[in-house]
Amino acid sequence: MKTILFVCLITGIFLYKPTPTLAQSFQLEAVRSYPFPSDLTASAQGSRLAWVFNEQGKRNIYVAEGPDFSPRKLTAYTEDDGQEITSLSVSSDGKWVVYVRGGDHGSNWDEALPVNTLSSPVPIKVQIWSVPFAGGVPKALSEGDEPVISPRNDQIAFLKSGQAWTAPLDGSAPAKALFTARGETRSLEWSPDGSRLVFVSHRRDHAFIGVFTNSETPITWLDPSFSRDRSPRWSPDGTKVVFVRTPGLGGPPDSLLTPKPEPWAIWTADVAIGKAAPIWQAPKTRAGSLPPTHGGVNLHWAANDRIVFVSYQDGWPHLYSLPASGGTPLLLTPGSYMAEHIRLSTDRKWLVFSGNTGPDKQDIDRRHVVRVPVDQAAPEVLTPGTGLEWTPVVTGDGSTIALISATAQRPPLPAVMPFSKGTPRLLAQNLISAQFPQTRLVTPKQVIFKAADGVSVHAQLFEPEGVSAKKPAIIYVHGGPSRQMQLGWNYSDYYSNAYAWNQYLTSLGFAVLSVNYRLGIGYGHAFHQVADGGENGAAEYRDIRAAGEWLARQPQIDAGRIGIYGGSYGGYLTALALGRDSKLFAAGVDIHGEHDWTVYQSSLLSNRVEQVPDARQAAKIAWESSPVSAVNTWTSPVLIIHGDDDRNVGFSQSADLVRRLETKGVPMETLVIVDDTHHWMRHANALKVGQAMADFFKRKLLKKNP
Repeated sequence: MKTILFVCLITGIFLYKPTPTLAQSFQLEAVRSYPFPSDLTASAQGSRLAWVFNEQGKRNIYVAEGPDFSPRKLTAYTEDDGQEITSLSVSSDGKWVVYVRGGDHGSNWDEALPVNTLSSPVPIKVQIWSVPFAGGVPKALSEGDEPVISPRNDQIAFLKSGQAWTAPLDGSAPAKALFTARGETRSLEWSPDGSRLVFVSHRRDHAFIGVFTNSETPITWLDPSFSRDRSPRWSPDGTKVVFVRTPGLGGPPDSLLTPKPEPWAIWTADVAIGKAAPIWQAPKTRAGSLPPTHGGVNLHWAANDRIVFVSYQDGWPHLYSLPASGGTPLLLTPGSYMAEHIRLSTDRKWLVFSGNTGPDKQDIDRRHVVRVPVDQAAPEVLTPGTGLEWTPVVTGDGSTIALISATAQRPPLPAVMPFSKGTPRLLAQNLISAQFPQTRLVTPKQVIFKAADGVSVHAQLFEPEGVSAKKPAIIYVHGGPSRQMQLGWNYSDYYSNAYAWNQYLTSLGFAVLSVNYRLGIGYGHAFHQVADGGENGAAEYRDIRAAGEWLARQPQIDAGRIGIYGGSYGGYLTALALGRDSKLFAAGVDIHGEHDWTVYQSSLLSNRVEQVPDARQAAKIAWESSPVSAVNTWTSPVLIIHGDDDRNVGFSQSADLVRRLETKGVPMETLVIVDDTHHWMRHANALKVGQAMADFFKRKLLKKNP
């Protein structure tokens, strides 16, 4: 499948000349050498912090304590083995750190199953560990997932095989089953005094909220109904629970192509008697539906007996609060921006979050730390400027905000700042290696253009310095699609990797345009929730085509040398671009993309008397929205990459496309990453994929056409 170029040197034939190496050129290994911080958390008392650093695939926990917050490495994992660290938490007294090692927790399925990137013949386990904050040897408490530490600081509750288990925090006794309930147990949360657990019992077409006390006391079901209940949260005194109620499954078949609201309501229940009542009903509009942004509803029981939550009802994912007794919600964060990564302070009086807002008009393409009282519409942007800041958390003593900070050049690092406001102080700067090319990275420029139907599209343009000749260009298409690329390093490990790739491509002489197409977040509900997007019409592809046409019009760009690449949903749009517009896109790299929407609709045409009214029309549109429908017009060369343990997009999606392109005779190269997932859990695999992508574009686009 790999094409081989034969060049005959005959007098009079144009000789290909590669673009000269630029002064800012560097190796991919260098720009991917940064440590990536994640899972920042704090103890409920004092000033103790913990976070995860991924240092070239070696993931470890670091801790720090105020007032100096000097970082200290707590674990000692030394191998690039693809074992992620998640569910990081610190006991309320700050003495213990608990975490899960293993799995792929950004996946769509099998997230708690082991990942074996080294193809080890020895079985890999997904395990819960604890380690003293002061230091020591971590102890494996049990196989399992999603541990929650008791407020009494003596035990954890966790999930194993769909049921609740428990283990002592210090590992002094084996784990044991805590209780057994029908269905799948989810969303464990301790009561404030540590005497009970509230949980969700998911039973397919319905879901209950249950309260477990002890092995002698029957489980209390909170107002069981034909609904699906979720997101239970305790009141501060432990007498009530607030939760979200949505309709159960069922009803007559409905249209697939007509968007419908997804109704939901907030209820509170008296735990002693199990009775519940609604306190607020979301507007029955599309914008009023369950918010599909980070954390969903983000439900909390805050101070002054107020319930805080997120709603998209006014067109933006905003924070609201209302009395626990019910009433009209108070909009806490008015304005044209979104709130995500939302945390409640330990005293329950403040919300801190990441927002794409600030005094600069370009802040819509950034993130800054914002705080707001739970009972006043008085948000404050605490970190204005041209940097990016996200995932804030307030220390237990209320004196400090910890966050993660980056710029267009400096990769993400944890930082701390006074809660009373001030300048963030970076932690662990010494972990940025000397080979990291920080001074040679470019600052992407905000670009806004219009698609053919008039929709405004935001993008970031990376351009190499010191190149006067017309440059080849590459469009980068993010996945999700509910994501937003920004004017600097991204808060996602996956997209931070893509940002490094884009900087590397720029150093090679390419202009790179990273496109925030419709269906993405950050620009309001009308942009995010498009009725004719994806399998219902691929409306977002208009933005990708518009990006290619915009690049082709730029005087510094060679319109004949425009490539495209992306992963996941970005791989889908890359394949669609190559299939529909090979004349515009000269080459592409499709990384684990979706290629045939119809495989998800095989059950729509059933033998039931009742049929989905527009099933055949929906199937037709899904086919036409799929890259496989455009193979006959696909002529541009492509590199197809997929990991065969992908848990977000089936490996079969690429296997099927490869067969179709082989039949058509499309110039094609392939790369299979054995035993890795959608997220390139092993650093060496991420490097391999990035280098293969860059080498492909160098061969296909860096040489000028005759």
